[in-house]
Amino acid sequence: MNDIVKYLILLLAFQAIVYCQDEANDTVVYQTDEIMVTGTRVEQKIIDIPYSVQRFDQSGWITSRKIGIQDVLTVVPGLFLQPRYGNHDTRITIRGFGSRSNTGIRGVRILLDGIPESEPDGQTRIEAIDFTSIGRIELVKGNSSSLYTNAPGGVINFLTDKYFPVSFVMSDNEFGSYGLRKNGIKFGLNSKNTRFMTVYSYQNYNGYRQHSQEYQNRLNTLFEADITPASKLSVFAYYVNGIIKLPGALSLEEFNRNDTMANTRSLGRDEKRITKKGRIGLTFFGSYDKDKMKHIFEATGYGTIKYFNRTARTYREFNRYGIGGSFRYVNKLKFGSGQTKYRNEFSIGGDMFYQAGPIDEYVNFGGQKGDELISKSDEVLSNVGVYALEQIDIIPDRLSVLITGRYDRVLFDFRNSIAQFQDTSRLFQKFTPKLAVNFKITPNIALYGSIGLGFDSPAGNEMDNFPYTSDNGYHLLNPDLNAQRSKNFELGIKGDIIRSAKFEFLRNTFFELTFYKNRIEDVIVPFIVDGDPYFRNAASTNRTGFEAGFSSEIYNGLTLKGAYTFQNFKYDSYNAGSIDGNGNITYRDFSGNTEPSNPGQFTSAELMYQRTFMKNYTFFIKGTFQNVGEMFVDDANSDSLKTAPYSLLNAQIGIDLKIKNIRLLTYFGLNNITDKKYAAFIQINSDRNEFYESGPRRNFFGGVTLAYIFR
Repeated sequence: MNDIVKYLILLLAFQAIVYCQDEANDTVVYQTDEIMVTGTRVEQKIIDIPYSVQRFDQSGWITSRKIGIQDVLTVVPGLFLQPRYGNHDTRITIRGFGSRSNTGIRGVRILLDGIPESEPDGQTRIEAIDFTSIGRIELVKGNSSSLYTNAPGGVINFLTDKYFPVSFVMSDNEFGSYGLRKNGIKFGLNSKNTRFMTVYSYQNYNGYRQHSQEYQNRLNTLFEADITPASKLSVFAYYVNGIIKLPGALSLEEFNRNDTMANTRSLGRDEKRITKKGRIGLTFFGSYDKDKMKHIFEATGYGTIKYFNRTARTYREFNRYGIGGSFRYVNKLKFGSGQTKYRNEFSIGGDMFYQAGPIDEYVNFGGQKGDELISKSDEVLSNVGVYALEQIDIIPDRLSVLITGRYDRVLFDFRNSIAQFQDTSRLFQKFTPKLAVNFKITPNIALYGSIGLGFDSPAGNEMDNFPYTSDNGYHLLNPDLNAQRSKNFELGIKGDIIRSAKFEFLRNTFFELTFYKNRIEDVIVPFIVDGDPYFRNAASTNRTGFEAGFSSEIYNGLTLKGAYTFQNFKYDSYNAGSIDGNGNITYRDFSGNTEPSNPGQFTSAELMYQRTFMKNYTFFIKGTFQNVGEMFVDDANSDSLKTAPYSLLNAQIGIDLKIKNIRLLTYFGLNNITDKKYAAFIQINSDRNEFYESGPRRNFFGGVTLAYIFR
């Protein structure tokens, strides 16, 4: 750590010297970071945002396998991805938030074009996200509860591709090991004031484990029209229809014997998820003062329909509809006299999302719905939240302060249509403020820090009651499970290293170093009873971490990216009751233990060389590396059961041909080159010691993209 600090000081000194020399000689036009992001509820340059924020565009993954988010976001400090079965069903963890989920995503707000994919209770599945249709991804790391519902870990905003300058039609095709086949058609129309894009894709993936097949049909589309130079209307829609088989977790003995086998119970139940869902959203964005953009108003409305079947111990049918909306008003004004102008930005907004529908539960006969109806219920999930934001310059273009605050109200109202005495509702509400400061050491390097409160309500399926709660499982909802509350501190430095134009090395170099410390009360922790997951609260935990990331064009087409994450997540106090398959309860003190499914450190890197010949032929070769440290699988920190550290090495090669109006892109890649056997996903706190879900062994992929561009 001392070496890093010394290097950073030298780096800043060199940056200041170069800046002064270039300014005096007028040999370089100083270029600040012009990348704008909106996931922070304000549209600003990354250098001006007092958070850890990153943005990615499709050029970074157009030649990669595009099955899951782990194929796209490969080198991001602090972001830990645990893919199940190699497909889209990935546990997303940011600074420990999200690691409690044994299915779906928690603690991280997922948006698609600014509209929540996360349900009102914070649970998220991302079947609808097709990376052929995505143009950009914005990632906000760290506590975002003062801006979004259930976002203590951060926000990921997937933005549909609407930035194409001319019309086109494209065929996108992928193939690979384990029966991977993905075919799609994409076309975009761009006139002077309107843009239209639509993508249809079919995905088939047999999976590398027994009983892990996946089939998906996806349709994503958008229409955007410029009403005036300062206002636009956007329509977003999608439909997805798919099925994913679930092989389940294995014991250590089963994992060592054959890590690709399915759990015998999961296989006998034919555990799977069948999903049909659609959404349509409408967004108006405009300014009252034309091109000055000092007064901005944005309003969004959307509707969702979801039909979802899940087979596990029982066969459950979900029929849900939802309606939601959001608004925000932004006032951007400068004040001051003479040449000294102070920037001031004030924003106020709110969100609402209501979701309801019946859930029918039947006997499961080997994956088929039985005739016997076990239960029938109606569930209402809703959240309402309002927030305010104020960012003001203390020293113009140098020091700014950001104050945000949000009030959230999350309601669960569950009704049993058969046994009405089980009807119950629970309400979670909280105000979460945050204070952040951004100080520019130079125009391109900034120190930032923040302190704030976080809030994360349980998800609906985490509220399932069981016989050992304080009401002995009498009602539908667990009366003992509380929302997570956190206190969060963050300090970091980020920026671009600008060198003289005569210098040919280390161009476009960006770096970021971040330290954080979080204390979480009533940590929501999963545990397993007779193969079924339930949830409880640990008393408190402390999380301390350090993240470092950089990217640089080393020399003329050779680019290096790297990320390192250190994590120390400890239960401060935790006296937990453990329940075995016979219902026997024993209490153990887990105080001082490490939170499971969180490696102490992990590292990733990407090295890419790209060269263009005769303006029309671009050759590229890329290699990626990932190292993940050992992880505990349970709160007891059983040394004999923890996962071993592993390293993965991947490579790809390809060529991009542009001949007049035609573009042909071909690529080929090899993942897990060393054929490493490793646990990619952990089922936490299993009562049957079934913790391990393996990652894919050595596998290949390839793709062919053919496009015609209308010029």
